[in-house]
Amino acid sequence: MELLIVTGMSGSGKSAVTDALEDLGYFCADNMPPALIPTIAQFINTSQDQNQKIATVTDIRVGENLLKDFKNTFETLEKMNYRYKILFVDASDDVIISRYNQTRRKHPLLEECDGSLSVCLEHEREILRNIRAIADYTIDTSKFTVAECKHRVVDLFLENPDSALKISCMSFGFKYGIPTDADLVFDVRCLPNPFYIPELKYHTGLESEVCDFVMKFEQSKVLLKKINDLVQYSVPLYRQEGKSQLIIAVGCTGGRHRSVCFAERIKDGLVSLGNSVSIKHRDIEK
Repeated sequence: MELLIVTGMSGSGKSAVTDALEDLGYFCADNMPPALIPTIAQFINTSQDQNQKIATVTDIRVGENLLKDFKNTFETLEKMNYRYKILFVDASDDVIISRYNQTRRKHPLLEECDGSLSVCLEHEREILRNIRAIADYTIDTSKFTVAECKHRVVDLFLENPDSALKISCMSFGFKYGIPTDADLVFDVRCLPNPFYIPELKYHTGLESEVCDFVMKFEQSKVLLKKINDLVQYSVPLYRQEGKSQLIIAVGCTGGRHRSVCFAERIKDGLVSLGNSVSIKHRDIEK
């Protein structure tokens, strides 16, 4: 079991980090008092997959005194033979103050610091000084966009960063509606239709005789090349932007012949470049 303890300054971007960790398959528990971390780790470890990845977020929201329990928490985890890492998320005071001004959120220490945000940050840094010093990882989000923050998390906690983008190819029939969750939609109704060939009508694009018919035309070959060029050029850009899921939909009239053939070939092209791609033929049985 992987246990990651996430902490850091209020307003530093821990929410964005947590979202990125969830996309990587971590079970995330937010606003967790340190004393409860061993309990939640034990519960998850005994009730789920032994390879479960857990991230607990603990910060000043749980109270100044509770943060002092970190030492006892670490000792308990070590006695339970749980390996853990600490991720500290930080940002400059100027950036944090700007974020608070934009969101109009209230700093947890504002009341006890006489309403001064600068005093809050100074006090919070002193409270967290020791935990920051022993952190295994530190992310400073001062100059990061949300997408850049996600890239940093992926670089740290994913063995194969390319797999952070989940790609799915889908075939569908326009007569049954365009998939509402599709990011890229391609229309191949312009190609010769096997539906009108009696011996192919009741077969699908998963069968070689149908696909051979579709791809024997020059316009099919050119269209597939152009679609592959666009998709393979776009995927790294989506990944760079921090997108977690990309759905590529290919449609023909009924979703049984041409779209199935093209979706399979688009998937094969992406897989050949090292991408992990799933495939779904939504309307192939209709």
